[in-house]
Parts: sequence; structure tokens; C-alpha cells
Amino acid sequence: MAASAGTTTGWYPVARAIEVGARPLPVGAGGRAYVLVRLRPGAEVSAFPARCPHRLVPLSAATVVDGRLTCPSHGWQYDGEGRCVTIPSLGRDGTPPPRADLSVPWAVEERHGWVWLAPERTAVPTPPRPTVDTAPEPVPAPPAPDGPVLGNLDPALESAWHPVALSSELRPGGWLQVRLLGRTWTLRRTDRLEVDPPAYGVRERLGVVWLAPAEPRDVPLEFPEDGDRRFVSGRLLPQRSAGTAGVLADVLLDATHAPFVHARTSGAADHPEVPAYAVEAEPGGFRSVREEWFDDPTDPGVATGERPLRQRRRVTRVYRAPFQLLLRLESLDSGAATVLQFLLQPEDADSTRVYTRLLLSSGPGRPLPAPADVEQAVAFRQRVLDEDLALAAHLAGQGLPLAARDELHVHADRLGVALRRTLCDFALSAPREDRSAA
Repeated sequence: MAASAGTTTGWYPVARAIEVGARPLPVGAGGRAYVLVRLRPGAEVSAFPARCPHRLVPLSAATVVDGRLTCPSHGWQYDGEGRCVTIPSLGRDGTPPPRADLSVPWAVEERHGWVWLAPERTAVPTPPRPTVDTAPEPVPAPPAPDGPVLGNLDPALESAWHPVALSSELRPGGWLQVRLLGRTWTLRRTDRLEVDPPAYGVRERLGVVWLAPAEPRDVPLEFPEDGDRRFVSGRLLPQRSAGTAGVLADVLLDATHAPFVHARTSGAADHPEVPAYAVEAEPGGFRSVREEWFDDPTDPGVATGERPLRQRRRVTRVYRAPFQLLLRLESLDSGAATVLQFLLQPEDADSTRVYTRLLLSSGPGRPLPAPADVEQAVAFRQRVLDEDLALAAHLAGQGLPLAARDELHVHADRLGVALRRTLCDFALSAPREDRSAA
């Protein structure tokens, strides 16, 4: 017989055998979430936990590459027994840590046209014959992290300046309703900016309207390229994502996903290794500088054959809590520089608005980028951002785990670790009444 509800011993019918192929299939057994997949055509069915331990990405979005289950986010690969055999950011000689291995169910059997799972060791050697009442149980949600998780409605976020609209969206004499931290606010532009219900403050900066519900504790993001005449500015239209702001910040700062998530745009798929790099603490956040390979289809020198598509660049990542980010991309071949400013607005538990600004320079001694160049760069950056938002969509509905034990980090994840530490410090430094409301 199948195991009774509420237990994890015994056999569970989880799917019809014909339903399982090379695309991972989410199933549930004994209140646990798994995915089923055939790692080669006609092979036996393999079962894995529902999420990758690295960034908790659902493995239902994974692919099968060379007989291995491959996480779509960072390319971690698992064999049929759940052993992590490849972590690309560690390089060819890197050894995955033991915690990278997946805890697979005790047994998987394909009998009588069904796939059966035994999550734990069971005394019954084989699955029972199915009956007319045999049916798989619903797919459960993966277990929540044990430690603190930062979501879009965390009370600590009250004490910060948040972007809520582009300045151009609020016309003179007009009004605009916005969402922030699960509430609706009405902005008005008369001879000054006004907000209802009352807040600590509302202001304009960097072409954006900012709102602070309570006295802010964050440090503004400053960068010398703002106002520098050697740079031409452009903007992407604001985007909306179901991912939380903390998860989006983690995706945008990440130094290891480009070869996989951005393989169709800028990621150098044949250079996944991430050498050791430093993260320098700064007031309100941190900074990191490293060099990496990338593809630059927007470089005019590529079209003329002056420079190759594959180039080297210096990447500077700057972060200010809670959700202000800056990426400075300097081509070491052409001298051109692109500065990307990301501002994230935590609207609701499952909604974040993303503001993206570009500042472009052709390099020392070169003319300013023409309008057509700016338009091309904006379109290209939109495609790259769409890839990041697609990754964040896999993580929709969950906040950012702040405890190191809830995810597995390797040396290439120093930026992600710094983000979690900074946000944890920011949340813990909230006024006492905010913390008690959490």
C-alpha cells in the first residue's frame, strides 16, 4: 500500500511513467517536494529535491546536459545520485563541497506504469500494485528557510528612502498614486512635492521621486559619472517583477550567473570560472572590482573588425542598502564605459518596480555617443535585464534568506554574502518598535 498521509515512510505514487522525460517534473511525496527527470533518453527515472541548495532556484527550471541535471542559474550539475559534480565558478579543478550534494529519496521505482518514491527507508521492498483510487498527492511548497528572510513588507524598510516614480511621471499640478511597502501613497506636485498619507519626507534626486515613510537610515548612492559631460544618459522604461527587491538585488549583483543567464546576450559561456575577488565595506554598503570576459555586440569596433566580439572588461559593483545598485563596465579594449544604475521599489509582497538608468562614454578622446548609439545600448540592456527578471521570476514568492546556513555559498559568492550581511545589519538596526512589529 502507499504510505498514509502525514508520514514519509512507504511508497508514494507520484506520476505516470509516461509523463517523465528530459524536462524536470515537479511532484510531491510525503509532504516533500521533488522533481523527476530522465537524464538520458530511455533511462531510468531520477528524483531530486525541488531546489538547488546554492540559491534555492527551483530545479523544475533545470535542463539536462550530458546526462546531468543542470541548474539554470549558475550551471551547477548533478549526477543521477544527486552528487554535485560541477560548479563552473570554481573552475575545472574546483571541488564541490559536500553540502552541494542533493538529498535524494531513498528509492525510486517505475512499476505498473507509475513512478513511485520512498522518501525514507521502508520495510516494504517494492511498491504496491495501483488501484482505481491511486493518485499522486499535490506538490507541496518547498520548506521555508530556518533563518530570517527579508521580504518586501519588512518593517525595517520603513526607515529608508525608496524610489516611487520617475520625475517625468509626476507632471506639474498633477498627482500620481504609487505602491510602497504594501500601501498606497498619493503624490502631488504643486509648488512643491506633497505625499498623502503623511511620511517622513518626499524628494527628487537623480531624476526620480523618493519617499521615506520613517526617518531614513540609509546612505545615498553617489557616483562621479552623474553630471559628467563625458557621459550621455539614457533610461529603460520602469519594469515590474514578481520577485522581491532583495532577490532582485542579489541577481543584479551576482558575479557568476552571466555565462548561463546571459548566454544569448553578453555572457561568455566558455569562461564560467570566477577567480577570487575582494569586497570592500563602505558606509551603508560595499564595493567590489574585478575583471571578466564578455561579449560586446554594441561596440562599433566589432562591426568594423577593429576589435573582437569577446573582450575583457573591468566591472565595479557598488551597493547601498536597501536597494540602490551601481555597475560600472569599462572595456579594456576600447576604453568605452557604461554605468548602470538600478533602483528597486518594493511595492507589495509579490511586486517590485525596477528603475534602470544608463550613462555611456565612448572613451578618452572619442566623440560622445550619438543618439542612435544610446538607443542601441538601451535596447541591448533591456534584453539583458529581461534575462535577469526571468531568473528572478523563478524565485517569485520568496524573500531573500539572510542566514548563511540556509543557502550554500562558495568563494565566488562573496558579493551575495556581503549583500545578506549588509541587509541583516540594516534590519537589525531598525528602531525597536519596527523590530517588534515584524
